[in-house]
Amino acid sequence: MTEKRLICVSCPLGCEITAEIEEAVEPMRILPTNVKVLRGALPLVSVKTDRPVPRRAIEGIMRFIRELEVEAPVKIGEVLAGDVAGTGAKLVATRRVDRVGESESESPSGGEPPRRQAYRGRT
Repeated sequence: MTEKRLICVSCPLGCEITAEIEEAVEPMRILPTNVKVLRGALPLVSVKTDRPVPRRAIEGIMRFIRELEVEAPVKIGEVLAGDVAGTGAKLVATRRVDRVGESESESPSGGEPPRRQAYRGRT
């Protein structure tokens, strides 16, 4: 058994902990990020993996995601990619993005369409 000093990643505080390690386990993470949306009311849609992925696979997953573009509309819970980078994880939308000029809140009577929401995320 060996003793190792680690940084906890369960929350943003990053507390230092000391652990006695009998068997090393591969660190796993749920990966939240954004994907480019074509013809969307917003330029990006927030996504996350549906399960934890190996930390060592995150770089490959992000390479895949940088090249990924999805067509609007996008629904919450929609699977945008499966078996991302060979991890078995799916990439799932966590926000709705309407197609430009369309919205669920538009009036069927032909009234004025709702204003486009401002995007306040990172690019």
